Amino acid sequence: MQWADFFQHFGGHALDVPVAAHGMNSMKGVTTAMSRRQLLARIGLAAGGSMMYQAMSSLGFAAESGYKGPVHLQGNPKGATVLILGAGMAGMTAAYEMRKAGYKVKILEYNARPGGRNWTLRGGDTYTELGGETQHCGFDDGLYINPGPWRIPHHHRAMLAYCKQFGVALESFVQVNYNAFLHNTEAFGGKPQRFREIDADYKGHVSELLAKVTRQGALDKAVTKEDQELLLESLRSWGGLDKNMAYAMTEESNLRRGYAKYPGGGLSGKPALSKPMAAEDVLRSRLWSQLAAGNGIEMQTSMFQPVGGMDMVGKAFARELGPGVIQYNAKVTNIDQDDHGVTVSYEDTTAPGTTRTEKADWCICTIPFSVLSRIPVKVGPAMSEAITKLPYASSVKVGLQFKRRFWEEDEAIYGGISYTNLPITNISYPSTGFQAPGKGVLLGAYIWGLDAFDFTSHSPAERVKRAVDYGSQIHPQYPKEFDNGVSVAWHRVPSHHGCFGAWNEDLRTQHYEAACQIDGRIAMAGEHISYIPAWQEGAVLSAHDVIGRLHAKVLATGGKA
Repeated sequence: MQWADFFQHFGGHALDVPVAAHGMNSMKGVTTAMSRRQLLARIGLAAGGSMMYQAMSSLGFAAESGYKGPVHLQGNPKGATVLILGAGMAGMTAAYEMRKAGYKVKILEYNARPGGRNWTLRGGDTYTELGGETQHCGFDDGLYINPGPWRIPHHHRAMLAYCKQFGVALESFVQVNYNAFLHNTEAFGGKPQRFREIDADYKGHVSELLAKVTRQGALDKAVTKEDQELLLESLRSWGGLDKNMAYAMTEESNLRRGYAKYPGGGLSGKPALSKPMAAEDVLRSRLWSQLAAGNGIEMQTSMFQPVGGMDMVGKAFARELGPGVIQYNAKVTNIDQDDHGVTVSYEDTTAPGTTRTEKADWCICTIPFSVLSRIPVKVGPAMSEAITKLPYASSVKVGLQFKRRFWEEDEAIYGGISYTNLPITNISYPSTGFQAPGKGVLLGAYIWGLDAFDFTSHSPAERVKRAVDYGSQIHPQYPKEFDNGVSVAWHRVPSHHGCFGAWNEDLRTQHYEAACQIDGRIAMAGEHISYIPAWQEGAVLSAHDVIGRLHAKVLATGGKA
């Protein structure tokens, strides 16, 4: 494929998608309409799950936070009681805010810990998945992996506000590292390339091409002569072009892509320039598909992570709620309601076979629909159908501990993510503990879609082994340096049966509103009841929304049943 073919590809049918619904003028010359869902499917096939998720943001499936500030529930609920099902971010947010407003709250939580998907695995932790496989995490002290959420964007203001309020210390999460790798088994003989090299060469060659088009007068009708000069100046700056507007082996290009031999001191310090890759090689590698990894609003700098693990947030919420509010090891088995209140039956998982009940005036259920669809719940047909219709995305994470932080010592990679077309999708390096002696833990796989279902079908030990085998194609040190690992396949997590609610256009149109309604005395909350799926911010804002509506209903009905 030549560069002309490249622009034909991206100017033709590949992007023929109606966009007027998103506040833009519809594209002219479109010959084949494509739904947003079809576009996402093509993006997923061509560029992988991470790029598809970025596309979800731009197409309205994931969005910037709508946080408006602290919650203020005005009015006396007169001692009304609220039973909350699930101690994840939505459940604990609802409990915290409603208790401040004067409600008596209690939470039933399946796990023996708070947080839900807000979860961190450390050395000494034990985890048993569906099917009975038990893993014993063997990480060294201070090392961990976050099987669920692992980063907080700078604009997720609700999460950041609670972290600040509860004293949860944050540190930077490195999303983009120009020294990390981009890897495609079918490009460059399967040899990983540095992110900065692909980035510099792609931008350089595109800039050169556009500069030629501009100089040849092809843009005369679209750009004034004055603006053409500005465009050429900007292309020279953006692409690292030489004085002849060519992308070549120059000092300027090496300041972007790196030197063959870096400048040093004394007689041996003279640098050696590196040669850019050919335009055709860069294009055909398709590694450019990951260059926008940090451009989407949800991935832009700055991003954060809690010091010590993501579960520091869940623990902080539980601490603020105080003892006795959360009933752990409570597996909900039935949810009933009448005109006077809600009755929930549950099993104490520490005493199998036991049945206990809890009653309240109102109920907020944050149980994922993937689990709730298996529990008898007395709601109307519209909400009942919504519960059964929502599929959940599959995802697998694998944490790997190595005998040393070789990615730092050998390759100068400090934080960030390497991307690959292998089933492991990416490798994320720790954004903390830089240059620490001893062992280190990285995220050795973050898998989506069909590959995730495939990985899930294997035992935890086999998943770890496969992650090591695949990862060795990027880091040959893997086999020698590997120490131990742990894997979490979300469709096998007993409390969730999936990663997050996978809405699409049709499902949102048919069932989202019903899922959001207060059905009698039962209301739903969670990341699945939001337009920010898969993010903790969506769960928190879902809680804010539902408690406001429920509070209004409680006041209108006089509070208690």
